[in-house]
Amino acid sequence: MSATMFKLAHISDIHLGPLPQLSIRELASKRITGFVNWHRNRRKHLFGGTLDLLLDDIRARQADHLAMTGDLVNLASNTEILGAAEWLRSVGDPADVSVVPGNHDAYVPGAYEKSVRSWYDYVRGDRSPKSWEKNKHVFPYLRIRERVAIIGCSTAVATPPFAASGYFSARQARETVNMLRATGEAGLFRVVLIHHPPIRGATPFHKRMIGIRRFAAVVSTGGAELVLHGHTHLNTLHWLRGQTGPVPVVGIASASQGPGGIKPRAAYNFFSISGSPKAWEIRGERFSLNDAGDGISEKSVDIFAR
Repeated sequence: MSATMFKLAHISDIHLGPLPQLSIRELASKRITGFVNWHRNRRKHLFGGTLDLLLDDIRARQADHLAMTGDLVNLASNTEILGAAEWLRSVGDPADVSVVPGNHDAYVPGAYEKSVRSWYDYVRGDRSPKSWEKNKHVFPYLRIRERVAIIGCSTAVATPPFAASGYFSARQARETVNMLRATGEAGLFRVVLIHHPPIRGATPFHKRMIGIRRFAAVVSTGGAELVLHGHTHLNTLHWLRGQTGPVPVVGIASASQGPGGIKPRAAYNFFSISGSPKAWEIRGERFSLNDAGDGISEKSVDIFAR
């Protein structure tokens, strides 16, 4: 990395597959609806090879850090969670990869704790306890890389069948504001990671984030330079009111989405951050799977183009 630029890549909604064999006990829950949906719809358009193409391209562009905004798994079975932990180790060192969980990572009661525990090195802050058992509240976490502060929030909660909503709590809001203020005073570029889009109307009602107004207040009072999310499987750009100006809120397609589906093909965001406090410069590019589905398009899309 040069002295003047930090390169941050962003992927989301990995949905590692294929589904493992599940026991009758595991299926006797909300998982049965997800299991049916996977075999009827999702598995037809999600491809592991697509994810590998994205990661290879990110490495070729020499990203300094990789952010993942949730949904690493599908039904949050024990086998999936442990497999995702092994996959994360193959992607990169925990110091170079930051993760926040999504609703699929907390698919049923108890799954959230198992996911966070298994992926703990990728979801803990620089000063967090090294043991998951000693960290009562994992989120929000704070990681500082060069002049960039990465703040990870969680909206992952278990929900009833046919619901995929998320929740941003008052406790997280208070702690996130404090982190944003402290890192802003330290002259850092602040990036917030969250799974559900903190934008009203960005999802159907049953997939919404509960606490949108609370999150908006966090950004407007604490300050931030960039918010990254997943959940919708769409390439989107919204804005929230910040302390000194609008803050970009950027979504991304599923990292495993192959061609031919209703949702856009797999993509990743690539941000080049430079400048200094009150004069930050950020360039945002999006690289997508090509039409043939066998490579990444050499031409990027300017995320912030008006």
